[in-house]
Amino acid sequence: MKHILPLIFALCFFTSCSKDDIESKNYDYYYPTDEASISAESIPGTTAAFDPKGIAVSNEKLYVINGDVLEIFNAVTLSHIKTIKEFTKGTTTIPLTALTSVSVDNGRIYVGSTESRLFVFDETTNVGISTVGNGQWWQTFVHVFGVVAKDGLVFVKEKNNIIKVLDASQITETSNWNLEPIAKLNTLNGYTEVYSLDVYDGNLVVAGRDAKSYLYYNIANIKANAANSLTTPIEPEKVQFTDIKPIAVSFSKDWAVTSENVGSASYLRLYPKEEFSKKNYKAVVNASDILGKNAFGTIVGTAQLNDRIFLSDNTNKKIRVIKLNKSTIAEQNN
Repeated sequence: MKHILPLIFALCFFTSCSKDDIESKNYDYYYPTDEASISAESIPGTTAAFDPKGIAVSNEKLYVINGDVLEIFNAVTLSHIKTIKEFTKGTTTIPLTALTSVSVDNGRIYVGSTESRLFVFDETTNVGISTVGNGQWWQTFVHVFGVVAKDGLVFVKEKNNIIKVLDASQITETSNWNLEPIAKLNTLNGYTEVYSLDVYDGNLVVAGRDAKSYLYYNIANIKANAANSLTTPIEPEKVQFTDIKPIAVSFSKDWAVTSENVGSASYLRLYPKEEFSKKNYKAVVNASDILGKNAFGTIVGTAQLNDRIFLSDNTNKKIRVIKLNKSTIAEQNN
């Protein structure tokens, strides 16, 4: 033994072996499991079909676009809180119809409708603050197929390939319905599909389903070129995919939570959001079903609260509630 120890020390000296070479390396492995679902049966007293589209999570509440209404659930207990069927402000009441999208930011709920309106509610009271657009497609919006509000800006996806950008400060209790956008963006492709978009790391990111790519718009660039964009809408940066159609994207604490269609299959894919921001698309979770069962339909909206992921599965007419599990695997070096 006394002759072996000096030999080991000598080998370490000449081969630069370290403590790490004889210790294990840990790898984190993430996988989804079914936890629950939200469907028509989750809404007391309803007889209407459940038609989920855009979703959002804010202050432990889950907001779900459901056909012509906005549903609000407790995102922790999943209990139903409220159904909003109309926009009410003073003596004005406008029934909600043909809804597509929802975003919550800075105490406001923004709801988009293909009836060419954007409804803005108070997040706490749910009382109407304002409407943008009057329901005529040739006026403010040519329908609304997606919306996200963040950092003082409101991005509204119209029919065809245009996103109009508003400053949130334009929308007040006394503002006119026919607001002019401060900028316009070009999504390259698109028609009448529901679009998903979110903001992270100084960029608006759009799931460019028809462009087969994620579309990145630098917000500083939008502001700097806002005036010119009203004539020539700003085009995005992107990495072109061949077979992948991004359908939904949202950003949580750690992840870009996405859904992507490949052929007839729909995938839940989670990317580390810093890498996603750099356009490095190496998914940590890549699942078209849950452990070989319960295949996903087309997921048109995603959101996350802690280890719970909400998926708006429009094909199967439900909100899939998925738990994100983490296992640590130790690889022992010899």
